[in-house]
Amino acid sequence: MATMNDDRPLQPSTNNRDPTDPPLEKDFSNGYGNMAGHQHLDASHENGAALQRIRTAGSISISPELFEKLYLSPENKVSGELRKTFGNPTPFALIGFLLSLTPLSCDLMGWRGAGGNGAAGTGTYFFFGGVLMILGSIGEWIIGNTFPCVVFGTFGAFWLSFGATLVPWFNAYGAYVTNPEQAATQMGNPGNPLGLQNPAFNASFAFFLLFMVFFTIFFTLVFAFSCLAAAYWNLALTYENPTNTAAMKRAGDLTIAGGAFAFVTALAGWWIFAAIMLASLDFPIGLPVGDLSVYVKGASERKKAKGDHNV
Repeated sequence: MATMNDDRPLQPSTNNRDPTDPPLEKDFSNGYGNMAGHQHLDASHENGAALQRIRTAGSISISPELFEKLYLSPENKVSGELRKTFGNPTPFALIGFLLSLTPLSCDLMGWRGAGGNGAAGTGTYFFFGGVLMILGSIGEWIIGNTFPCVVFGTFGAFWLSFGATLVPWFNAYGAYVTNPEQAATQMGNPGNPLGLQNPAFNASFAFFLLFMVFFTIFFTLVFAFSCLAAAYWNLALTYENPTNTAAMKRAGDLTIAGGAFAFVTALAGWWIFAAIMLASLDFPIGLPVGDLSVYVKGASERKKAKGDHNV
């Protein structure tokens, strides 16, 4: 029987169907046509009406704004029903990113006496930033979202690399201690902390942060990585010449600035995460995240509009 919110013509009740008949599919295959069972859902629908439409509709399309809010990516055409089979991996990866970046930004700014360039959060970088973002990237790949897959995978690898650099076993900075007298204090163990004061290590690590700038899509993270790269270059100058107090001061100021830009990024990320979770829970209050597709049209949409204009 059709419901009050269903705009299809009334159909005979299915309670008297022959048990040997094939089961009805929640699709367009039951005599309603390709458009009769299809309904569109966007932010203008009230929650109760939206839920009723979800229960009764043959299929549902959501607005581009709602799709981008949930997946942080424009909707693309993919085959199969994987998005209906699996959950949304976007907030899974996003929370890993935020729980790594937010404490690190506070460490870089030196709040409440924090310091050490975030070394206290090494485990967080591995198990939140690395593991969750890599798993989220795989999830985005499975459901066909290329852009979030690349972003989450790259940042997941960044957090794993950053965490590994801080672990003595990888000997990332200990390898720069070439003085036999200094190396003897470690008794052959990797990760000599004196390597952190080596100019070559700091200058080399700065290039890693610099090239993250060229990948970064978040506006404030561009400045964060730029400031941190410059800070490590100035640290290299300081360790090369301890009397260079100007370079030491610049390194400290740039580290704080980089932490501040990272903190702004984290605040924006928490807003997006809250918006996704509220939308996923069908909460009566939603958070706006904007829709750039209103102002910036995609190539396929422009091509379609041009074709319609020519017709």
